[in-house]
Amino acid sequence: MANAYILAGTLLSYSLKISFKEVKAWLESETGAVLTPVHVKAQKLLNEMNKALGDLVDASRILLENSQKEIEKRNMRTFKRAKALNKLAKLFLERFQQIKVTEKPSYREFESFVKTAREAFGVTDIDIRNWFPRISPFFILDRGKFVRVFEKAKETLKELNDFTAKEYVKTRILEDTFKLIEDIASLEAQLNVLNGQIKKNKEEKAKVEEEIVDVQQKIAGIIGKAELGQLKELEAEMANLRMEVESRLRHLQKAFVKLQSLALHGEGSSLTPEELKKLNHYLADPFEAFSTENAGYPILKQILSKVLGLISNGKLKLKQDKERKAKQEIEKILKENSLASLHEQCVAARLRKNQLSTSAALMETRMELSKLQEHFERLKKKREALESEGYMVERNYKDALGKIQNYKGQIEKNIFDFTGKKVKIE
Repeated sequence: MANAYILAGTLLSYSLKISFKEVKAWLESETGAVLTPVHVKAQKLLNEMNKALGDLVDASRILLENSQKEIEKRNMRTFKRAKALNKLAKLFLERFQQIKVTEKPSYREFESFVKTAREAFGVTDIDIRNWFPRISPFFILDRGKFVRVFEKAKETLKELNDFTAKEYVKTRILEDTFKLIEDIASLEAQLNVLNGQIKKNKEEKAKVEEEIVDVQQKIAGIIGKAELGQLKELEAEMANLRMEVESRLRHLQKAFVKLQSLALHGEGSSLTPEELKKLNHYLADPFEAFSTENAGYPILKQILSKVLGLISNGKLKLKQDKERKAKQEIEKILKENSLASLHEQCVAARLRKNQLSTSAALMETRMELSKLQEHFERLKKKREALESEGYMVERNYKDALGKIQNYKGQIEKNIFDFTGKKVKIE
């Protein structure tokens, strides 16, 4: 075997190109003379260790059974020692049954098994030293048999340990290399699956993109319809009217707030329930309150008249400048009917919107638009999900590809370290 390792020190100057499909067979032929004898010996030692563990289990059972029989006799001379041995035997049995001999030789599993067995045997040694003297002089034959079996198992384990440290370790790099070859094969199979997923993802995304464009065109077509165009123009007109109403009533806002406070605290606002309701409406939404007034906006005028009266008798107090502006605006509204034209425009716009909004054509158009917009949102979410999924799949593909390249590089290095041959895996 020593001659087989001389290759490791022979550095050849050429590079051998081998396809990945052929590298395993090539490596087996190159290293079979080294690896096979090691595996044969490893298997032989494992079989011996398996038998040794089986003998230990049997010896532990004998301790357990004989101590149990003695316990059942209730003999005061042996009872305590029999219980101690029974407990110890159960511990031994459980410990040795948990040690599982690896079925197929591999350095990593071999090393792990030896470590586990060494730890179990070390603890057992301590138990024997601590407890067997306390059980003397009883069960001497059973204890003697167990010790003999245990010492023989320790010798087998020592041989296994020496083999692992001195001979098997030399082939570890080969086993790691064969494992890397298996891992690459698995990763290449994974790449095929991922490649199919990437293709499918792109096809689904392309279909969704096409559908999104189609839905957007349909939405644009519906928005361009006459009914929606008219409604859009009317809503723009109403937005301007809303700003105009708020602007014309801005100097009355503070007076309205003060009047509302008087009414809520029962301090003599003199407002009727209908007037108070309308006042609250003006404070919340001036345009809606104003456009829903009857011709001549009588309730607003009643409220404004009472504001003037409360200011005059000192019950509604405003800062001088605010009071002056409020009075001027009230005078214009009550005496000059300054809001008449604006009121007509607001009422007319509101009426046209109600008529247009309740038309069958517009309702049908709105329903169609709503369905398309909902479908559009679903498509956007689906596109986002596909983009996220595609990102993950492509990242996994790149990761697997990177691992394959790294593993191939490691295999090439391992082959060179073991055989001295420079190999390029294609």
